[in-house]
Amino acid sequence: MIKLPPIEKIPEAYSAIQDERITLFDDHAIVKSSNGEKEYLIKWKDNVYYSNDNSTYWQGYPGYPVIAVLLLQDKLPLNQEYLKYFANIDWNSLNKETKRNYKESVNRVLMNVSDEEKLNIYSEFEKVFECIEKLDIVLTKKKDL
Repeated sequence: MIKLPPIEKIPEAYSAIQDERITLFDDHAIVKSSNGEKEYLIKWKDNVYYSNDNSTYWQGYPGYPVIAVLLLQDKLPLNQEYLKYFANIDWNSLNKETKRNYKESVNRVLMNVSDEEKLNIYSEFEKVFECIEKLDIVLTKKKDL
């Protein structure tokens, strides 16, 4: 069992996918940050994953770069229909504005979305989150897998 991320890391992963900030290789990926200032390395071997993003490395839960990779690897369900809502968002700035209140950040992103659609989007994120809970992966700080 892995330590669980805040559910709001899922929309950040959706943004990385929507904005095509992920370069996927056979055993690793490079994910660019939402403001373009950083690049994260994600490596995997079998069910062991390494990432140098702060959430994964220091907090011990899968950060948005790892979640994005897992979505692209079909280890988590990805609903393409909702990607469009998360295009071109500078999550770094937004999360600073909300003092790291990730729920408030997501609410701001979706403020012009209908209540019904918001419910659908949040429901989708709940499904992904439940799958994260069931994932059989291990996070490591060892870069050499």
